Amino acid sequence: MRIPKMAELVALELRRRIVRGELTEGDALPAEAELMAEFAVSRPTLREAFRVLESESLISIRRGARGGARVHVPDGSVAARYAGFILEHRSATLQDVYAARTVIEAPCAGLLAGRRTAADLDRLHTALAEAESLIDDPPAFIRAHMRFHALVVELSGNQTLVLLNGMVRHIIDRANWSHVDLDAGTEENVRANLSGFRAHVRLVELVAAGDAGEATRVWRSHLEQAHEYLLGNRSTTTVLDLLR
Repeated sequence: MRIPKMAELVALELRRRIVRGELTEGDALPAEAELMAEFAVSRPTLREAFRVLESESLISIRRGARGGARVHVPDGSVAARYAGFILEHRSATLQDVYAARTVIEAPCAGLLAGRRTAADLDRLHTALAEAESLIDDPPAFIRAHMRFHALVVELSGNQTLVLLNGMVRHIIDRANWSHVDLDAGTEENVRANLSGFRAHVRLVELVAAGDAGEATRVWRSHLEQAHEYLLGNRSTTTVLDLLR
């Protein structure tokens, strides 16, 4: 077994404090001299630990008289970016990514229907009203549409699915934007937007009724129809093609 370096052990302890909420967003880490004394390490070792945490986006370092290390809580963006790199390297197709989205999102609709609260329904109705007000503005509408999808996953209450969704969402969003930019205002685009909005309205009705099974079925059908429209003849397009 490899014995961890002292810098790794210091980074591990500071990481634990951030993850456990002992250090929160924007907090300044104690002064270097204080941390050196606490961990009984040299300045180079402490700064190596800082570099580890900075590479994980858990801290940022400011230089100068008012500088120092500031804490950033984990938000999933690092995992999402890294997942994107892996999918690019493996030549994953957009078809792969959309299929994964269905696997993640459809069950979330059922989970939401089974646990919805009055506050959840208020947020869903607000999101529907926002989208309806933007339906004649395709670029703005698609962004509201995508926020609704993210909201369904968020309100499902399953944090693991929320994280997994975030890992594919930035790719899905990019693909959707590029498609709408090319297709905005066409007859097919208008038809797809209206169909998608009706599916969102129906989902909210099913969530309000607590019908988990039908909510899952309707959302899966909506996703499959949306994917057919959005992929078009791009089913073999890779994530690398999209993001380059």
